[in-house]
Amino acid sequence: MITISGPNADQIQYWNEVGGPKWVSLHDVISAQLRPLGALAMDRAGIAAGERVLDVGCGIGDTTIELGRRVGPSGAVVGVDVSAPMLDRARAAAQAAGAANVAFEDADAQTAALPGPFDVLYSRFGVMFFADPAAAFANLRKALRRGARLAFVCWRSLQENPWLLVPTQTAGRHVPLPQADPHAPGPFALADAARVGDVLSRAGFVRVHCEPIDQELSVAGGRSLDETVDFLLKMGPASAALREANAAPELVERVRADLREAIAPHAGPEGVRMGSAVWVVTAAAE
Repeated sequence: MITISGPNADQIQYWNEVGGPKWVSLHDVISAQLRPLGALAMDRAGIAAGERVLDVGCGIGDTTIELGRRVGPSGAVVGVDVSAPMLDRARAAAQAAGAANVAFEDADAQTAALPGPFDVLYSRFGVMFFADPAAAFANLRKALRRGARLAFVCWRSLQENPWLLVPTQTAGRHVPLPQADPHAPGPFALADAARVGDVLSRAGFVRVHCEPIDQELSVAGGRSLDETVDFLLKMGPASAALREANAAPELVERVRADLREAIAPHAGPEGVRMGSAVWVVTAAAE
């Protein structure tokens, strides 16, 4: 585990003590839910055999392993994350998959000197947590060759993502919702396309393009209605609101009942399907 210090100390602590362990325990559910969106960004990156790829915020390593498959044995992929629990899971998964061309770095991508040069910078929901995004992307730019490609996927606003908005509003009827700075590190820090363009331009990237993708998401990867409710109370803004309010168990159960009622109309043979909205961001290193 890296030292809990520097501009992203709060995030390092959170992803080692709270977020990371939760993600590891729910990795099958989360991966099934996010895999289609991550694949969109991967496709836009145009990964080729023999390339070197940097996977930022690699988490449990499923994207890193898939990138390794795409670059083949002549290529290489390095996944970087601040969460030791998630990286432990990633290394075990890579070993089990026989992914000899991938490696993992326990490091803060905003400040660490990363091994390069890379041909591609990729991320699936891993770049929204920097204290200073422009500084982070400038640091990442140093690890890329000139002309290298960037492709990542990030959430648009909470209001555009019903799968997150409905649980948040449901929790908000029972506990106060935190009033955070919309640009603060968190899931929606890069929801503003104009800000994304400014951040990347200042960091040394050109031809920045934010492609809006709106599609139904299999919440909790297609699990049952009750499993989906449980998942939404463990991860995301509703979970954070209940945790910060130190909600008593009986209050959580009332939220659970209300949330089940709210999302039940979206349940079907393929699980709970609700709207999602992301940016698939592409650019080139100047």
